[in-house]
Amino acid sequence: MGDRELRPATASGVEAVAEPRAVVLRADLERLGRYDARRVRQRLRDGFGPADTWVTEAGGTFGGCVALRPAADRHWLEHFYLAPEHRGGGIGSDVLRHLPARCDRDGGAVRPNVLRGGPARRLYERYGFTPETEDPVDVFMVREPPRLSQPRPAPRCRTGRT
Repeated sequence: MGDRELRPATASGVEAVAEPRAVVLRADLERLGRYDARRVRQRLRDGFGPADTWVTEAGGTFGGCVALRPAADRHWLEHFYLAPEHRGGGIGSDVLRHLPARCDRDGGAVRPNVLRGGPARRLYERYGFTPETEDPVDVFMVREPPRLSQPRPAPRCRTGRT
């Protein structure tokens, strides 16, 4: 990731990621009539699992957060946001190239949800995610694991005998 780093989150780091999340999501949540300053922070705190969460840094500064929580036959991609000053620099693309690929070997789908009308949907679509369902606030997306091609039968070896 160049001068970028994707490092595991720590349990003590929840507040360091909750505040920027509230800032990043504010405009979209206000547009949808859903912004609540306390709730936006608490939702991250309630779902925060340091074992499944990573923090991005770019140029030594906080770049964003992402969680990839395993479930029975899928992984939930959650709490993915980037600090405004780091958007458009390739961090989101790096994350969406690498984290879902980790899930492919397990064969489970990766499922994020994005806010309706927000720019995140276009980013996810560029990396193979498709909308599955929508409600008045969220678009629920999915990326199925790539299908492995079926092995071809071994070619028959001709010996020249009849």
